[in-house]
Formats: sequence, C-alpha cells, structure tokens
Amino acid sequence: MSNVFSFTGTVGRDAEVRYTPSGLAVLSVTVANNIGFGDKQQTLWVRVALFGKRAEGGLKEYLKKGQQVFVSGELTQSEYKANDGSMKTSLELNANIIDLIGKRNEASQGQQTYQAPGAQASTAQGGSHDNFDTPYDDDIPF
Repeated sequence: MSNVFSFTGTVGRDAEVRYTPSGLAVLSVTVANNIGFGDKQQTLWVRVALFGKRAEGGLKEYLKKGQQVFVSGELTQSEYKANDGSMKTSLELNANIIDLIGKRNEASQGQQTYQAPGAQASTAQGGSHDNFDTPYDDDIPF
C-alpha cells in the first residue's frame, strides 16, 4: 500500500533547519490549505518536514511566510493534550517533494524559483523557449 498525500498551500511561517543528535538535518515548515467553500471553509494546517541533505540546501531561504508551495509525501496523524486539557489532532507530512509555486505575495516582483545545488539551468545554452510569440525551431519529426 502507498500513503502519499499531495496538496498546495501557503507557508504559515518561515522555515527552520534543525539537527538531530545524530547530525541529521531536518527542515520544518508549516503549510496552510483551505478546504471547503463559503461559510463552510476551514484552514487545514500541516507540519511539513524534509530530512537529510535536501534539508541543508538553499530551500530554507525561499520558504518564507506567504510563499505558495506544492508538497507531497507520507502523511501521519497524531493526537496530543493541549494546555487546556482538550485532545488535539496534528497532521505531519514527511516530504518527498517541496516545489515553489506562484509568488510569495502580491507585492513581490517576479516568481521565485529554487534550484538545487549542482543542478544545471535549463536556459544555460540556446536560450529559453518560454516566449510563445517567437517561433520554436527544433528537429523533432512529429
């Protein structure tokens, strides 16, 4: 069986990187997702964790409050007793994928993107073909 949960949401507070006693890096961020419509709409908060070398990369610098993200990974649910004595439920996602989507907020200029260290830019040679007004020359036979 597979337990994969994927959703889009908004970062609720800036990401933090901490280290376990064994030295494993853990990036932690809280992501909000609105579910339902109209007066039935609720905000679902999910704590997201990314482990290992991916947590040590530059992603932390882009996961700021208000940034829109797509996350996917294994979902777990736990219960805890709140300070007022009531039982609360917490959702946690062990992330396999965290992608930046959209802008951090309306006032920010340009779309932020994260490129992993060592990855090559897709526009390094030959330019980008994202401008649909210019012709696209390639040798694909179909």
